[in-house]
Amino acid sequence: MKEISVSKKQQLMLKVLDDDIHTEIFIGGAAGGSKSFTGCYWQIKRRLMYPGSRGFLARAQLKSLKQSTLLTFFEVCRLLGLKNGTDFHYNSMEGVIKFKNGSEEYLKDLFYYPSDPEFVSLGSTEFTDGFIDEMAEISEQAYQIIRSRMRYKLDEFGLIPKICMGSNPCKTFIYREFYKKWRDKKLEFYKSYIPSFVWDNPFISDHYITNLKKLDRINRERLLNGNWEYDEDPMRLFDYDQINDMFTNAAIRGNKYCIVDQSGFGRDNCVISFWDGLFVTEVFTFKEGISSDDLDKMLTKRKIPRSQCIVDEIGVGFGLVKDLKGIIGFVANAPALKKKKETKDDKYLHNYKNLRSQCWFTLSKYVNSAQIGIYRDITEEIKNLLVEDLEQMKQINADKDAPLQVISKKELKELGSLTRSTDVGDSFMMRMYYEVNPIAPMSIGMMKI
Repeated sequence: MKEISVSKKQQLMLKVLDDDIHTEIFIGGAAGGSKSFTGCYWQIKRRLMYPGSRGFLARAQLKSLKQSTLLTFFEVCRLLGLKNGTDFHYNSMEGVIKFKNGSEEYLKDLFYYPSDPEFVSLGSTEFTDGFIDEMAEISEQAYQIIRSRMRYKLDEFGLIPKICMGSNPCKTFIYREFYKKWRDKKLEFYKSYIPSFVWDNPFISDHYITNLKKLDRINRERLLNGNWEYDEDPMRLFDYDQINDMFTNAAIRGNKYCIVDQSGFGRDNCVISFWDGLFVTEVFTFKEGISSDDLDKMLTKRKIPRSQCIVDEIGVGFGLVKDLKGIIGFVANAPALKKKKETKDDKYLHNYKNLRSQCWFTLSKYVNSAQIGIYRDITEEIKNLLVEDLEQMKQINADKDAPLQVISKKELKELGSLTRSTDVGDSFMMRMYYEVNPIAPMSIGMMKI
């Protein structure tokens, strides 16, 4: 095998990939940072170093894997002087690369198919190690399943299970489990996050960097600067900068409201937010739900009439609506509300899938136009939960001739974006009921979209 030149950053990556500490190594950041090249190089080295070992190359879809990562794999083989048919043999039908020393490299499809939520299609094959490219496309469930298969001949080789991953910044579970924990210095000892930037790659073309500089602002931040706080998805409802501005905005004050997202028998959190117009004055979270008596006391203390208190009526919230006559019950799947009278210039009416979608879209308009403010001493925990909740909300089925609809909680969990419910965000979303309901008291009047 020929020697090839690698950058200092690649040397660091390879050192971590071959140590006896880290089992999950994530290489993330800007485009052009040699993530795919390093992952393929590592896999080839492992197959040659450990005869009879078994690794994998994976992406969400096999077609994309063959058109990108596999080509990089073959290019690295060429640079190392390895030839197909001599040093290894690629069986395109089986999706396996077999080396002459008995080692094998499998091509794996990790796409989430609703008909196969447990990824039974992966079979029971065990692996020594593997590389997943473009982790932004992979669900958390797929990752957990493939990670559970890392045990092939580990004791024989004296190895620990290792998975290498690469991705540009995105807002899936890898943001939560790798980048955010690394940023907050809370990353588990067995995990490693290695930032990778185009500047770290001395072999990259200047033309490539020039093209990255010409991208739009969001993609330039992601792909050139490796900024994880920007999301490229055009279907997202909230602008990241405007989300953060809520904590310094001076919103219009008005009627007082209480919004309750009741927890369900110990699942998730009970979140109660208090509003003065469009300014959030207090937010409380409880592991257990709130009782009718305690909620009534909170309303009395703050002089908030029951008609200006809304509770998620689905599940245990029904008890609060039943016990406290006059408070409003919020039903997410109820039909969207409409104004009784329309003027020729009124653009308020949209065809929404349900009340939940209507309120989420309305909240995004208020947040993105800097009309919502939040008290300054909100706890970091609640602040982070809110930011995460809003960042994950996006429109779905935008390419279809269908009512406006937002992603469901179930879909968020299936994608691995969140492992919990969007409780804090839901409390803010339900506040919009009083902005879209033509009968309820208005803080600043009906919103026009």
